[in-house]
Amino acid sequence: MDGINFLDLFQGIATLAASEPKIMFGRIFLMLLGFALIYLGSRNILEPLLMIPMGLGMSSVNAGVMFLEGNKIGTLFVDPLLSDPVGLVNVLQINWLQPVYTLAFSNGLIACLVFMGIGVLLDVGYVMARPFQSIFIALCAELGTIAIFPIAVGLGLTEREAASVATIGGADGPMVLFTSLILAKHLFVPITVVGYLYLGLTYGAYPYLIKWLVPKHIRGIDMSADRGPKISRSQKMMFAVVACTLLCLLFPVAAPLFFSLFLGVAVRESGLDAFKKLLEETFLYGATFFLGLTLGILCEASTLLEPTVLKLLLLGMLALLISALGGLAGGYVLYFWSGGKYNPIIGIAGVSCVPTTAKIVQKIAAEANPGAIVLPQALGANISGVITSAIIAATFISLLR
Repeated sequence: MDGINFLDLFQGIATLAASEPKIMFGRIFLMLLGFALIYLGSRNILEPLLMIPMGLGMSSVNAGVMFLEGNKIGTLFVDPLLSDPVGLVNVLQINWLQPVYTLAFSNGLIACLVFMGIGVLLDVGYVMARPFQSIFIALCAELGTIAIFPIAVGLGLTEREAASVATIGGADGPMVLFTSLILAKHLFVPITVVGYLYLGLTYGAYPYLIKWLVPKHIRGIDMSADRGPKISRSQKMMFAVVACTLLCLLFPVAAPLFFSLFLGVAVRESGLDAFKKLLEETFLYGATFFLGLTLGILCEASTLLEPTVLKLLLLGMLALLISALGGLAGGYVLYFWSGGKYNPIIGIAGVSCVPTTAKIVQKIAAEANPGAIVLPQALGANISGVITSAIIAATFISLLR
């Protein structure tokens, strides 16, 4: 056994010891953060479908760092920054998740698959029954997206980088991924990771924000009497077709996402149960699982511990906070406008983390008043938020591309 260097055998420890202190402590922190995400996901404090694979990927990739050819430090999971065609072909045969990343992640395909699944879940009848309320709340809940853009530019980001990070304020993960791919590909990895990490945290943080800002007797306002007109399946199908065509005509740069979303809606309303099950169970769950797993694998310390990433972390958090405040402000406007009949916490549902924020609103209303029903109004704002965030992102891309 003489002459055997155990650091050569246990290369994860060897690379940890050989790294500069910032990278070493960053890897340890990200491994521990991965454990925390798994725990919070398993306890349903955060979204489990996203957080469990993301947390395990985050801890594994920062543990599994090794010395590669030429004494280069890296992993056998994925190389997100590789652009040389010959090198890419070689890595596709070696790195485990490289085919998923290259063929489905870095070109936005996975975002379209998620949008198809989301479309199947959306009942656009909630929007059609209360169009003005829903759209008003959704616009108010985009305040973070609008406000963060000039703040990010003021902090030294380019307009394209600022627009990419600003889309986090819409709380629409596929839209963050798609926009950053087009406008700021060099920051695609950290922006997407930051965006999805904070989207998961909205699940745990927004309830506290609502309880701080809205008194209990107002949180418990029941809106079950506001049933709205009955919308037929054919009307919903017509809405999907017209809205998809119109939005693709106005914003061709985001046409794949608009098409994917409304294709899901059309499948839902057409009664094609086999296709509905395919998109809802196979596409949505499969794409979300691999999305979370790949995002976790991308959380390597050497990738994330760049000075710009700290700005992205702060800006992403601020964007979601301002969007939530904007949504609640819009909710209060409708509360006073209706003479106290509108529940203002529905404003949070305008932050389009579908259907999480809508479910949060219903849960909090029921806690304040067990008989309170606000889910139809919340889903209308939620679905409008998805469409609104896509339009704003498409506007950014069209103007800055």
